[in-house]
Amino acid sequence: MAKRRGPSRKRVQKKSQFVNFDKYDLYMKAVQSPDADVEFLRDAYRDLKKKKATILREDFCGTFALSCEWVKLSPKNQSWGVDLDPEPIDYGRRHVLSQLKPAQQKRVHLVEANVLEIHLPEADISIAVNFSYFIFKTRDLMKKYFQQVLKSLKKDGLFFVDVFGGSTCQDEAIDNHTFKGFSYHWEQTGFDPITNEALFYIHFKIGRKKIEKVFSYDWRLWTIPELRELMIEAGFKKTHVYWEGTNRKGEGNGVFTRTEKGEPCDSWIAYIVAEK
Repeated sequence: MAKRRGPSRKRVQKKSQFVNFDKYDLYMKAVQSPDADVEFLRDAYRDLKKKKATILREDFCGTFALSCEWVKLSPKNQSWGVDLDPEPIDYGRRHVLSQLKPAQQKRVHLVEANVLEIHLPEADISIAVNFSYFIFKTRDLMKKYFQQVLKSLKKDGLFFVDVFGGSTCQDEAIDNHTFKGFSYHWEQTGFDPITNEALFYIHFKIGRKKIEKVFSYDWRLWTIPELRELMIEAGFKKTHVYWEGTNRKGEGNGVFTRTEKGEPCDSWIAYIVAEK
């Protein structure tokens, strides 16, 4: 059975006693791979629509590293990042956007707003990744969000979300990974089978010092069938699933392939792609 690294995303943080502790830098190093992500988005759009996408909308964008990588792919590309929290947006401006060339920076647009209410120029691709949209715990709210996304897409637009699951998601567990100079710990505390809700935390350890609950998530765990059905109810005409492959150790290899049949993994990650 395949095993995957625990999912994660920024939100509530605990103040650290370490003067030089940079939670967003550690998060990006441990969790994100925006260069690979934008290539997947580009290739999947080309595969399904037989043309190139240029405008990307990133909901719950945080430090918007993915939006920045998108504009680096082509001088024609533009991105829009949307998030309610000003702190990660400000961090992204200072540490991520600043690394782009001036011409690239002009093609990254940032909006501090609620994704349920904001109206932006139509995009070729809209994304909600790092499972951020799991904050919507009812069918009505999730459907409302999907309808809002549908309105924001061009005629041939695609909507991408990632989703995780597996038998370990119904247990308390800690997933640990070591990186240069620090370690990353993804913790799930409990699971309510009546509501499908659970609490998740990201901890970091630098040397012998562990900084706990740096990021916290209060989510409902949605299944692939539930989300696909809601997308169709919201008005999308078709959905696809891209399932992650495994390496020789049975771990996720970061390669996602379109399929209609998954595997009974302990832990898995997939993308759902909805066509307008």
